[in-house]
Amino acid sequence: MPAGQKTRLVKDDIVQVMAGRGRVAKLQGRILEIDRKKGRVLVEGARIVKKHVRPNPQKQIKGGIAESEAFFDISNVMIVCPKCGPVRIGVEMDGDQKTRVCRKCGETLDKKKRVR
Repeated sequence: MPAGQKTRLVKDDIVQVMAGRGRVAKLQGRILEIDRKKGRVLVEGARIVKKHVRPNPQKQIKGGIAESEAFFDISNVMIVCPKCGPVRIGVEMDGDQKTRVCRKCGETLDKKKRVR
């Protein structure tokens, strides 16, 4: 995905990993963070990496090996519809407001309407 391109995914969406290490296990998780400039997404419980951490008593950090999530490319995940499973996102106009919908069954994917 080119840098800075728009995406219809938002934070707290449930997504499934479609490519990479989590594809075989069909990992699903909640989006924790989206970096729209780099086209990357941070998914809860997917792509766990280990990092060696030095102890720092001033910040109450023990030492050792810490595990955390790493960023995925945004093209490697698909949003999960409660009825259909992983689907592509369509947009319908609800009056003067856009609503994200499932391309298979037409169900609304927005949990709550955002007030602007």
